[in-house]
Amino acid sequence: MKKIIFTDKAPAPIGPYNQAVLVGNTLYTSGQIAINPQSGDLILDSIETETKQVMENMKAVLEAADMNFENVIKTTIFIMNMSDFAKINGVYGGYFDESLAPARETVQVAGLPKGVNIEISMVAVK
Repeated sequence: MKKIIFTDKAPAPIGPYNQAVLVGNTLYTSGQIAINPQSGDLILDSIETETKQVMENMKAVLEAADMNFENVIKTTIFIMNMSDFAKINGVYGGYFDESLAPARETVQVAGLPKGVNIEISMVAVK
């Protein structure tokens, strides 16, 4: 049986999907982009601030499922420009204990929703 996870502390979905779905002890999140959930504004000042907003949005979704970044076992990062990898990794890495960091792939893509530069999804387990 699945449970839909929703929080107003992360951006509302912009299509026919949910922020996350909990199945048993496993949480599958939808991709988050850098939308400020309070204002609805895109945060595109720099790749660092954009990545931070994405991670804060993801943190809110995890918390809505009574989890945190320690529960994350897999992430997928979609980026527009692989030359931003080091800057993204610097911000992203600050949210994880490196010795317990999840598995991950990072993929450069041709386009992302709303013209953003990064989107991240996660799988977490309680």
